[in-house]
Amino acid sequence: MLEFAEVQHTDRETLFVEVILPLAIAKNYTYRVPFGMNSSVMVGKRVVVQFGKSKLYTAIIASINKTPPEKYEAKYIIDLLDDTPLVTNHQLQFWHWLAEYYMCTLGEVMNAALPSALKLASETRIMINKGFEYDKTALHDKEFLIVEALDIKPELTVSDIAKLLGQKTVMPILKLLFEKNIINISEEVNDRYKPRTRTFITLNPIYHNQENLRELFNILEKRAPKQADAVLAYIKLSRHQKSISRNELIEESGAGAASIKSLVEKEVFIAEEKNVSRLNYEEEEEFNTFDLSEQQQQVLQRIREEFVQKDVTLLHGVTSSGKTQVYIRLIEEMIGAGRQVLYLLPEIALTTHIIERLRMYFGANIGIYHSRFNDSERVEVWRKVLNNEYKVVLGARSSVFLPFNDLGLIIVDEEHETSYKQYDPAPRYNARDAAIFLANMYKARVLLGSATPSFESYYNARIHKYGMAELTERYGGVKLPEIQVVSITDETKKKTIQSHFTSVLMEDIKQALINKEQVILFQNRRGYAPLLMCKICAYTPKCINCDVSLTYHKSSGKLHCHYCGYKEDAPQICPACGSTHLEYKGFGTEKVEDELALLLPDARIARMDLDTTRSRNSLQNLLNDLDEKKIDILIGTQMVAKGLDFSGVTVIGIINADSLLRFPDYRANERSYQMLAQVSGRAGRRDKQGKVVIQTYDPNHRVIKQVIENNYNDLYFTEMEERRSFKYPPFYRIINLDVKHKDPEMVNNQAAYLANELRKHFGDRVIGPEFPLVGRIRNYYIKTIMLKFEKDLVSVNKAKTIIRDVITQFQTTKLSKGSIVQPDVDPY
Repeated sequence: MLEFAEVQHTDRETLFVEVILPLAIAKNYTYRVPFGMNSSVMVGKRVVVQFGKSKLYTAIIASINKTPPEKYEAKYIIDLLDDTPLVTNHQLQFWHWLAEYYMCTLGEVMNAALPSALKLASETRIMINKGFEYDKTALHDKEFLIVEALDIKPELTVSDIAKLLGQKTVMPILKLLFEKNIINISEEVNDRYKPRTRTFITLNPIYHNQENLRELFNILEKRAPKQADAVLAYIKLSRHQKSISRNELIEESGAGAASIKSLVEKEVFIAEEKNVSRLNYEEEEEFNTFDLSEQQQQVLQRIREEFVQKDVTLLHGVTSSGKTQVYIRLIEEMIGAGRQVLYLLPEIALTTHIIERLRMYFGANIGIYHSRFNDSERVEVWRKVLNNEYKVVLGARSSVFLPFNDLGLIIVDEEHETSYKQYDPAPRYNARDAAIFLANMYKARVLLGSATPSFESYYNARIHKYGMAELTERYGGVKLPEIQVVSITDETKKKTIQSHFTSVLMEDIKQALINKEQVILFQNRRGYAPLLMCKICAYTPKCINCDVSLTYHKSSGKLHCHYCGYKEDAPQICPACGSTHLEYKGFGTEKVEDELALLLPDARIARMDLDTTRSRNSLQNLLNDLDEKKIDILIGTQMVAKGLDFSGVTVIGIINADSLLRFPDYRANERSYQMLAQVSGRAGRRDKQGKVVIQTYDPNHRVIKQVIENNYNDLYFTEMEERRSFKYPPFYRIINLDVKHKDPEMVNNQAAYLANELRKHFGDRVIGPEFPLVGRIRNYYIKTIMLKFEKDLVSVNKAKTIIRDVITQFQTTKLSKGSIVQPDVDPY
């Protein structure tokens, strides 16, 4: 059962509540409870409170006590919004841990955790002061318009009045009307979530009698044939379904809404409004007919044994080894024990893909939670999880915030993925790490699954902090794909390369098309060309807000900034020297798609990147088309590397592996191996062995050889030696401080001051400050201070307390004016 702090209070006790406001403030705020609410207040309920001069906010009750605040007079709670708590005690503990660990505020955690429809909107409402007489002729034109509108409609919002007057700033006019005592202004909080309702039709029980029904038909056929059609349609539909909506009846009968309305008025039909789910899932029958292989059975047993001893177990299985089938058996066992399961996935693409597979085994009763859902859908999932209606929840990183009742197992699939880390805004949490703490609160178990585990997880498994199980064979005995490395340099010299495609890759693509098989091409850069450059003076258009060059997108015909969203028209003439000799350098997925269409005009080509999957159903439609063989060649960014499973894909082409390998990051080799191995793993996942073509300028690169040999251990041991030598995770913990300011000189001074203060406490553990790879984003210049702490020798909690104190002390100085300091714990 859910555990809420319910305490009985007498009506005349003076109570105070400490609330979490959805603001980045360091402390919770205390409010007084009106006597009439004493018996209703509970920890976890939402309340409406005033904070500041006039703003109203929705806050969560964190604690109830009888002690007033010492430094300020407590304001009264304005309203209580919930009959039962919306946030559980476990969630509040989880929020506190996130705020402490990731060095942010509880308000920032609340903002990330709650669906926005549960954080109610404050709107100023305007009403006529009915008890006051005034002369309309003395009003100005705009004042007169407002008063006239309020005579017609007694209540208007500020946004209504702005539309009426055709201007954004209306507060000065309203202020004058208020001072003249003509209007009243009040703040009202509006609940954004409204349950979705639908009208359902039932036949009056009188007409269950055949004699009465026959008599009704005789009358209707003569006087109202459309109504007779509606009754016939109802009888037809009722044979196959329990509930019939008004819209279904209108569509089936061809009768209009007026006919249905008349039948309701005649009491032939009974109309009833019901709340319905926005999560349009059809009921599906369950079946679980697959058999585990001998190795899968052994691994499943090993995981069970590890769970007896260890809270966390790592499942290291090669691509297409059947990890999902092992997950399904574990989920079945947990449901059988009456507990809930959270299945975390790094991408929405994977969520939409894998849900269809899970529904085959568990029916429609699976909750799905991710950012593509609208506000009301997210609230609906929240409430269903709170009420224990979902036993399995499948979702992206934000689903760790759901109000679970009795969580028994968390599966973190593709646990190595960087998508589990949130970078902006705070909390900058990693869902994989947060899931481990969450499971610990419920005494649940965590299974981390990956073909290419993160070094941190693999290290923890090797030192026996985590349990470990390994799947070394592909399911059904399918061979790992054949990998061929092709030198772009050699093909360029021989003049056998066409556009960006080597002769080897083109031959394999053509053969796959002849065999009616599918191809995936991977290029980890979206857009058409990352650089536009003048041949004469080397001018390159840059973003006006960020220190990056603009990327050309052919679909819009504009240059885009991928950091702030700024766009501008692509110039035809160089703005610097006036030359018309402008050329595009490099290539993204758009250009690959464009040029491949010229080389293979009969192939059906599609693209999967951020630009083509922005709308709600575009991603699902793309995956459906690939599954139904409506696409021959799919070109994509890293989205195509993340666990997608399609039987028809036999050829994978990696257009340019060097863009991954040459990235200036200590994790570049680890990430490159993971990406290349994961992309390769999409090939040949059923009966036929797949083929992978890796195009590169450096075919002898160590990581490429390790990918070909599928030698994860060699990569791991080589990289770990370097990390130990250069003080990187998993041997050291890293905390970054990003100092931001709109003035470059100020950011230099502020970052230098902070670094010097930190060095007084931590010495040479403080590195920097330095400008990051992109030193200005959204007009803010950035300097990063890195702190490295030995994992076993330094208390990171004490270090965080010192860092917080240093930041707070800095923010009290004049030097800090206009600055933003953002801590990022475990930034990579």
